[in-house]
Amino acid sequence: MAFDPEPDLSEEEVRDRVDSAIEENEVVLFMKGTSLMPQCGYSRRALGLINQYRDDIATVDTLEALESHRGALEQHSGWETIPQVYVDGEFIGGSDILAELDERGELNETLNG
Repeated sequence: MAFDPEPDLSEEEVRDRVDSAIEENEVVLFMKGTSLMPQCGYSRRALGLINQYRDDIATVDTLEALESHRGALEQHSGWETIPQVYVDGEFIGGSDILAELDERGELNETLNG
C-alpha cells in the first residue's frame, strides 16, 4: 500500500496521515519518493533492506509536504530525518539502523515479530 503525495496538505492533514499510517499498518516506511521510484539513496537503501524480509509494507511519500512530514514524524520518533520505519506502531529507525539490525541478523525478527 502506498500513500502518494497530495498537493497543498495542511500541517494537520499531514499529521493525521502520519498518525493513520502508523496506526493502520504493521510496517510503514516514510520515504522520499515511492517504492517504485525512491528519490534518495537513504530511502532506496531502507526499502531494499525491508524488502529482503517483507513484501507487504506501506510506504508514504513525504516529498510533497516534506517539512510538515518531518514535524509530524518528529512527534512520534524524536527524529526529523527521513526515511523512518515503524513496526506495529513503534519507531525502529532509518536506513542506518536497519542496516545495523541486518548486520546483526536481527532485521527479519524486527520486521516480522
